[in-house]
Amino acid sequence: MEYFNALLLSSVPEGRMIALDMQTVGNILIQLFNAVLLCAILTFLLYKPVLKFVQGRRARIEGQLTQAADDVAKAQELKAQYEKQLADIQVERGEILEAAHKLALEKTNEMLSEAKREVSAIREKASADIQNEREQINAALRLHIIEVGSLMAGKFVTHSIDDATQSRLFAETLAELEETAWPE
Repeated sequence: MEYFNALLLSSVPEGRMIALDMQTVGNILIQLFNAVLLCAILTFLLYKPVLKFVQGRRARIEGQLTQAADDVAKAQELKAQYEKQLADIQVERGEILEAAHKLALEKTNEMLSEAKREVSAIREKASADIQNEREQINAALRLHIIEVGSLMAGKFVTHSIDDATQSRLFAETLAELEETAWPE
């Protein structure tokens, strides 16, 4: 590092810090001119293409932003449609459930009334069957009582009536039977 400092100090005239002579000023001016010329050439050659590229990129970004905004609007619209459809489906679901409930109640009531009619018919038939059985039993019991009574009367009559009285009673009974009308 000392070497570098020594070299710098040897190039500077004595008593000055910076050697600002004509040659240094000329070099600075030439370098400035070269820099300005380079900027002008680069501006002339590259400004329009770079500007065109930047404007194209800006237009693309703006288009993408517009497209994104349109997509967001479409998505919100679709979301609103889906929510409306979902609400409609919920309403329809409620209506269907209500109709099914009403139908189930109607079917239940119908089945209950049918069951009540069947029970009533079964009771009536059972009551009629019981009444028929009762009448048959009563008729059979009457016949049995008559038969037993006839047997008892026959035994009593055979022991207490003689043949002449028996013939006379038989004839009277036949006469009475001929006069009575038989039910049809």
